[in-house]
Amino acid sequence: MDVLTPRNLDEALRLKSDLPEARFVLGGTDVMVELNFRASRPPALVNLAELGELRGFTTDGGELRLGAGLTYTEALSGRLAERLPALAEASRTVGSPQIRNRGTIGGNLGTASPAGDALPPLLVERARVELASVRGVRILPLEEFLLGVKRTALAPDELVTAVRLTPSGGPQTFMKVGPRNAMVIAICSLAVVVDDEAGEVRAAFGSAAETAIRVTVPLDEAGALPERVATAASPIDDVRATAAYRRHALRVLAQRALARCLR
Repeated sequence: MDVLTPRNLDEALRLKSDLPEARFVLGGTDVMVELNFRASRPPALVNLAELGELRGFTTDGGELRLGAGLTYTEALSGRLAERLPALAEASRTVGSPQIRNRGTIGGNLGTASPAGDALPPLLVERARVELASVRGVRILPLEEFLLGVKRTALAPDELVTAVRLTPSGGPQTFMKVGPRNAMVIAICSLAVVVDDEAGEVRAAFGSAAETAIRVTVPLDEAGALPERVATAASPIDDVRATAAYRRHALRVLAQRALARCLR
Protein backbone atom coordinates (compact mmCIF):
# COMPACT_ATOMS: atom_id res chain seq x y z
CA MET A 1 0.00 0.00 0.00
CA ASP A 2 1.35 3.42 -0.98
CA VAL A 3 1.48 6.24 1.59
CA LEU A 4 1.35 9.71 0.07
CA THR A 5 1.98 12.99 1.90
CA PRO A 6 0.75 16.17 0.20
CA ARG A 7 2.41 19.41 1.36
CA ASN A 8 -0.56 21.72 0.91
CA LEU A 9 -4.33 21.61 0.48
CA ASP A 10 -4.25 22.09 -3.30
CA GLU A 11 -2.02 19.04 -3.67
CA ALA A 12 -4.28 17.03 -1.36
CA LEU A 13 -7.37 17.95 -3.40
CA ARG A 14 -5.67 16.91 -6.62
CA LEU A 15 -4.86 13.55 -5.04
CA LYS A 16 -8.47 13.21 -3.89
CA SER A 17 -9.64 13.82 -7.43
CA ASP A 18 -7.12 11.39 -8.95
CA LEU A 19 -7.42 8.69 -6.24
CA PRO A 20 -11.01 8.75 -4.93
CA GLU A 21 -10.64 5.23 -3.44
CA ALA A 22 -7.64 6.22 -1.30
CA ARG A 23 -8.15 6.80 2.43
CA PHE A 24 -7.24 10.24 3.70
CA VAL A 25 -5.80 10.22 7.21
CA LEU A 26 -4.97 12.90 9.75
CA GLY A 27 -5.40 11.55 13.28
CA GLY A 28 -6.03 8.02 12.02
CA THR A 29 -7.80 6.87 15.18
CA ASP A 30 -10.64 5.30 13.16
CA VAL A 31 -8.87 4.44 9.91
CA MET A 32 -5.98 2.58 11.54
CA VAL A 33 -8.41 0.37 13.49
CA GLU A 34 -10.09 -0.58 10.22
CA LEU A 35 -6.75 -1.39 8.63
CA ASN A 36 -5.54 -3.41 11.61
CA PHE A 37 -8.70 -5.53 11.56
CA ARG A 38 -8.62 -5.73 7.74
CA ALA A 39 -12.05 -4.13 7.54
CA SER A 40 -10.62 -1.83 4.91
CA ARG A 41 -7.83 -2.23 2.36
CA PRO A 42 -7.57 0.96 0.27
CA PRO A 43 -5.14 1.26 -2.65
CA ALA A 44 -3.33 4.10 -0.88
CA LEU A 45 -3.23 6.16 2.30
CA VAL A 46 -2.93 9.93 2.01
CA ASN A 47 -1.37 11.49 5.10
CA LEU A 48 -2.73 14.98 5.76
CA ALA A 49 -0.50 15.75 8.75
CA GLU A 50 1.51 18.38 6.86
CA LEU A 51 -1.52 20.51 5.95
CA GLY A 52 -1.46 23.60 8.12
CA GLU A 53 -4.65 24.76 6.39
CA LEU A 54 -6.59 22.15 8.39
CA ARG A 55 -5.21 23.07 11.80
CA GLY A 56 -6.66 25.12 14.65
CA PHE A 57 -9.56 27.55 14.48
CA THR A 58 -10.18 31.10 13.37
CA THR A 59 -12.84 33.74 13.98
CA ASP A 60 -14.52 36.00 11.46
CA GLY A 61 -16.85 38.39 13.19
CA GLY A 62 -19.18 36.19 15.18
CA GLU A 63 -18.45 33.05 13.17
CA LEU A 64 -16.02 30.32 14.19
CA ARG A 65 -14.21 28.19 11.64
CA LEU A 66 -12.91 24.97 13.16
CA GLY A 67 -10.29 23.33 10.96
CA ALA A 68 -10.89 19.66 10.21
CA GLY A 69 -7.57 18.90 11.90
CA LEU A 70 -8.65 20.45 15.22
CA THR A 71 -7.95 17.84 17.90
CA TYR A 72 -10.08 17.02 20.91
CA THR A 73 -7.26 18.22 23.15
CA GLU A 74 -7.37 21.61 21.45
CA ALA A 75 -11.16 21.75 21.78
CA LEU A 76 -11.34 21.04 25.51
CA SER A 77 -9.55 24.09 26.85
CA GLY A 78 -8.71 27.73 26.20
CA ARG A 79 -10.69 30.30 24.23
CA LEU A 80 -12.48 27.73 22.12
CA ALA A 81 -13.79 25.87 25.17
CA GLU A 82 -15.15 29.15 26.53
CA ARG A 83 -17.20 29.67 23.37
CA LEU A 84 -18.22 26.02 22.84
CA PRO A 85 -18.41 24.47 26.32
CA ALA A 86 -20.53 21.50 25.22
CA LEU A 87 -17.92 20.55 22.62
CA ALA A 88 -15.25 20.87 25.30
CA GLU A 89 -17.21 18.58 27.63
CA ALA A 90 -17.67 16.04 24.85
CA SER A 91 -13.97 16.18 23.99
CA ARG A 92 -13.03 15.31 27.57
CA THR A 93 -14.95 12.03 27.26
CA VAL A 94 -13.17 10.85 24.11
CA GLY A 95 -10.82 7.92 24.57
CA SER A 96 -7.50 8.33 26.33
CA PRO A 97 -5.16 11.35 26.33
CA GLN A 98 -3.32 9.78 23.41
CA ILE A 99 -6.55 9.49 21.38
CA ARG A 100 -7.57 13.05 22.28
CA ASN A 101 -4.19 14.29 21.10
CA ARG A 102 -4.57 12.55 17.73
CA GLY A 103 -8.31 12.38 17.05
CA THR A 104 -9.82 15.26 15.08
CA ILE A 105 -13.17 16.92 14.57
CA GLY A 106 -12.96 16.34 10.84
CA GLY A 107 -12.29 12.65 11.36
CA ASN A 108 -15.36 12.36 13.59
CA LEU A 109 -17.45 13.94 10.85
CA GLY A 110 -15.96 11.80 8.10
CA THR A 111 -16.50 8.57 10.02
CA ALA A 112 -20.12 9.61 10.67
CA SER A 113 -20.68 7.07 13.42
CA PRO A 114 -24.02 7.61 15.22
CA ALA A 115 -21.92 7.53 18.42
CA GLY A 116 -19.54 10.30 17.31
CA ASP A 117 -19.05 12.44 20.42
CA ALA A 118 -18.45 15.71 18.56
CA LEU A 119 -21.66 15.49 16.54
CA PRO A 120 -24.33 16.46 19.15
CA PRO A 121 -22.47 19.59 20.39
CA LEU A 122 -21.97 20.74 16.80
CA LEU A 123 -25.58 20.02 15.84
CA VAL A 124 -27.04 22.07 18.68
CA GLU A 125 -24.98 25.04 17.48
CA ARG A 126 -26.35 24.55 13.94
CA ALA A 127 -22.93 23.86 12.49
CA ARG A 128 -22.20 23.71 8.79
CA VAL A 129 -19.59 21.51 7.13
CA GLU A 130 -17.10 22.97 4.66
CA LEU A 131 -16.26 20.58 1.82
CA ALA A 132 -13.50 21.28 -0.71
CA SER A 133 -12.50 19.71 -4.01
CA VAL A 134 -10.72 20.76 -7.19
CA ARG A 135 -14.17 21.97 -8.31
CA GLY A 136 -14.43 24.46 -5.46
CA VAL A 137 -15.92 24.74 -1.97
CA ARG A 138 -19.45 24.03 -0.82
CA ILE A 139 -21.01 24.27 2.63
CA LEU A 140 -23.73 21.98 3.96
CA PRO A 141 -25.68 22.10 7.22
CA LEU A 142 -24.40 19.28 9.40
CA GLU A 143 -27.80 17.59 9.46
CA GLU A 144 -27.70 17.40 5.65
CA PHE A 145 -24.13 16.12 5.63
CA LEU A 146 -24.98 13.17 7.90
CA LEU A 147 -27.00 10.66 5.90
CA GLY A 148 -26.91 7.52 8.06
CA VAL A 149 -24.65 5.00 9.76
CA LYS A 150 -21.18 5.93 8.45
CA ARG A 151 -22.76 7.58 5.41
CA THR A 152 -22.30 11.22 4.45
CA ALA A 153 -22.98 13.60 1.58
CA LEU A 154 -19.24 13.81 0.87
CA ALA A 155 -18.56 13.43 -2.85
CA PRO A 156 -15.76 11.05 -3.91
CA ASP A 157 -13.44 13.95 -4.78
CA GLU A 158 -14.15 16.03 -1.66
CA LEU A 159 -12.41 16.53 1.68
CA VAL A 160 -13.91 17.86 4.89
CA THR A 161 -11.83 20.98 5.49
CA ALA A 162 -13.67 22.77 8.31
CA VAL A 163 -16.77 23.24 10.41
CA ARG A 164 -18.39 26.67 10.53
CA LEU A 165 -20.77 27.91 13.21
CA THR A 166 -21.89 30.98 15.10
CA PRO A 167 -21.88 30.22 18.85
CA SER A 168 -25.21 30.94 20.49
CA GLY A 169 -23.55 32.09 23.69
CA GLY A 170 -26.26 30.40 25.72
CA PRO A 171 -25.86 27.90 28.57
CA GLN A 172 -25.04 24.48 27.18
CA THR A 173 -23.84 21.05 28.25
CA PHE A 174 -23.01 17.56 27.02
CA MET A 175 -23.79 14.29 28.77
CA LYS A 176 -22.99 10.71 27.91
CA VAL A 177 -24.02 7.30 29.24
CA GLY A 178 -21.57 4.42 29.05
CA PRO A 179 -20.49 1.43 31.13
CA ARG A 180 -17.66 3.60 32.49
CA ASN A 181 -16.60 7.25 32.38
CA ALA A 182 -13.80 7.10 29.81
CA MET A 183 -12.51 5.15 26.80
CA VAL A 184 -15.97 3.93 25.92
CA ILE A 185 -18.41 4.20 23.03
CA ALA A 186 -21.55 5.99 24.17
CA ILE A 187 -24.66 3.96 24.92
CA CYS A 188 -26.31 7.31 24.26
CA SER A 189 -25.23 10.93 24.42
CA LEU A 190 -26.94 14.31 24.49
CA ALA A 191 -26.02 17.97 24.04
CA VAL A 192 -28.36 20.82 25.00
CA VAL A 193 -28.13 24.57 24.44
CA VAL A 194 -30.51 27.28 25.67
CA ASP A 195 -30.57 29.96 22.98
CA ASP A 196 -32.23 33.03 24.51
CA GLU A 197 -31.79 35.12 21.38
CA ALA A 198 -33.60 32.56 19.22
CA GLY A 199 -36.11 31.85 21.99
CA GLU A 200 -35.56 28.10 21.84
CA VAL A 201 -33.89 25.12 23.44
CA ARG A 202 -32.02 22.76 21.13
CA ALA A 203 -30.93 19.22 21.91
CA ALA A 204 -29.01 16.71 19.82
CA PHE A 205 -28.45 13.08 20.68
CA GLY A 206 -26.17 10.29 19.53
CA SER A 207 -26.19 6.48 19.60
CA ALA A 208 -29.97 6.32 19.46
CA ALA A 209 -30.75 6.57 15.74
CA GLU A 210 -29.01 6.00 12.40
CA THR A 211 -27.25 9.31 12.89
CA ALA A 212 -27.11 12.14 15.41
CA ILE A 213 -30.38 14.10 15.44
CA ARG A 214 -31.35 17.60 16.60
CA VAL A 215 -34.62 18.42 18.39
CA THR A 216 -35.84 22.00 18.97
CA VAL A 217 -38.55 23.34 21.29
CA PRO A 218 -39.61 26.92 22.12
CA LEU A 219 -38.00 28.25 25.27
CA ASP A 220 -41.37 28.54 27.02
CA GLU A 221 -41.96 24.83 26.30
CA ALA A 222 -38.57 23.66 27.57
CA GLY A 223 -40.23 21.15 29.88
CA ALA A 224 -41.40 19.19 26.83
CA LEU A 225 -37.83 18.57 25.66
CA PRO A 226 -37.21 15.20 27.38
CA GLU A 227 -40.27 13.61 25.81
CA ARG A 228 -39.57 15.21 22.42
CA VAL A 229 -36.05 13.75 22.48
CA ALA A 230 -37.29 10.30 23.46
CA THR A 231 -39.90 10.39 20.70
CA ALA A 232 -37.37 11.45 18.05
CA ALA A 233 -35.03 8.60 18.95
CA SER A 234 -35.11 5.29 17.09
CA PRO A 235 -32.66 3.19 19.12
CA ILE A 236 -31.79 -0.47 18.63
CA ASP A 237 -30.98 -3.39 20.90
CA ASP A 238 -27.30 -4.32 20.76
CA VAL A 239 -24.53 -5.69 22.97
CA ARG A 240 -24.20 -2.37 24.81
CA ALA A 241 -27.85 -1.65 25.71
CA THR A 242 -31.47 -2.26 24.83
CA ALA A 243 -33.54 0.19 22.85
CA ALA A 244 -35.81 0.72 25.86
CA TYR A 245 -32.85 1.60 28.08
CA ARG A 246 -31.48 4.08 25.55
CA ARG A 247 -34.84 5.85 25.24
CA HIS A 248 -35.19 6.02 29.02
CA ALA A 249 -31.61 7.26 29.42
CA LEU A 250 -32.20 10.05 26.89
CA ARG A 251 -35.21 11.27 28.87
CA VAL A 252 -33.12 11.35 32.04
CA LEU A 253 -30.19 13.08 30.34
CA ALA A 254 -32.49 15.71 28.86
CA GLN A 255 -34.05 16.41 32.26
CA ARG A 256 -30.62 16.73 33.87
CA ALA A 257 -29.28 18.90 31.05
CA LEU A 258 -32.25 21.27 31.34
CA ALA A 259 -31.76 21.54 35.09
CA ARG A 260 -28.09 22.37 34.51
CA CYS A 261 -28.69 24.94 31.77
CA LEU A 262 -31.79 26.69 33.15
CA ARG A 263 -30.70 27.17 36.74
